[in-house]
Amino acid sequence: MTQAANPGPLAGVKVLELAGLGPAPFGCMVLADLGADVLRIQRPGGGTALLPPEHEVTDRGRATMTVDLRDDAGHATALDLVERADVLVEGFRPGVTERLGLGPQVCAERNPRLIYARMTGWGQTGPLADRAGHDLTYLAISGVLSLIGPADGPPAIPLNLIADYGGGGMLLVTGVLAALLERERSGTGQVVDVAMIDGASLLLAQTWGMRNAGMWRDQRGSNLLDGGAPFYDTYLCADGGYVALAALEPQFYAEFLDGVSDLVDTTTWPAREDRARWHELRACIAATFLRLPRDDWAERFAGTDACVAPVLGLDEAVDHPHLRHRDSHPRWNPAGRQPAPAPRFSRSSPRTVTGIGDAVADAWGLD
Repeated sequence: MTQAANPGPLAGVKVLELAGLGPAPFGCMVLADLGADVLRIQRPGGGTALLPPEHEVTDRGRATMTVDLRDDAGHATALDLVERADVLVEGFRPGVTERLGLGPQVCAERNPRLIYARMTGWGQTGPLADRAGHDLTYLAISGVLSLIGPADGPPAIPLNLIADYGGGGMLLVTGVLAALLERERSGTGQVVDVAMIDGASLLLAQTWGMRNAGMWRDQRGSNLLDGGAPFYDTYLCADGGYVALAALEPQFYAEFLDGVSDLVDTTTWPAREDRARWHELRACIAATFLRLPRDDWAERFAGTDACVAPVLGLDEAVDHPHLRHRDSHPRWNPAGRQPAPAPRFSRSSPRTVTGIGDAVADAWGLD
């Protein structure tokens, strides 16, 4: 029996990835981090990565095989790999794999237990299904984008974390894991239709609940979690740095007040429950944080539950004592640091996720 390339909780699960960009590679990275043997099929003439290979973190933990899917021999090779796979992941527009002769029906005939995961922006059906889009597009249509940013400014762009990775890649992983679990009962695979527009909408679950309860206004920057509340916002410090204040609960806010009481008379501040005076309370808090540099505030509130944190840059985050303790950004190769796999397991921790391509190829029985 071939030894699994990775001893994580998904050890022995074989994932065939048709190379693409964005959320599908991210989802396959997570599956590889969890121990799956991920084999990427790449077209001849180069990859699809945006970065040089040594810097493309989301490509880690794979073996890569170049196959021309439009060629008869390449198509036969791909179908042979489908027969050995537990999961196939593709991120093309609807209908592309069908035209390549690798659609769900063809693959299911070769491997009835196959989980066929399809990652798209709009899903497999609907008026926009065959249209292009990016993270920002899906955020705009789902309503997410309208909620992010200051009240007196345009919507803010939250990197590409929400639709691409939170609502796309992570939902892909969730769907694959659920389908693998269901297969243990039914013995049969199925198609998983993962759409970033669905995922971005799903992430608004609590916001919809608050809106339905009359607790969320359709005005950006005026609510509890969108920067409207002065006790849940970021503030400029004396040195030009910023701190994040997230004292949502009354007991945490009380600790914040206690932490600044030697500098200002907080008894004169408006009550946090008085929304009509939130603008006055924000001015009081802003003036207070301008008294000291960012790191002084971090030191002052260290060890408290006031939920005051320095806003760190990437290099600073790597050196934060808590992240160092958890080895959250290991240096696995000379190209630089990268985030460690998550979550962590008591028994099934994966090995280092870089440099295992040969072991993955061996697990697939490749020469």
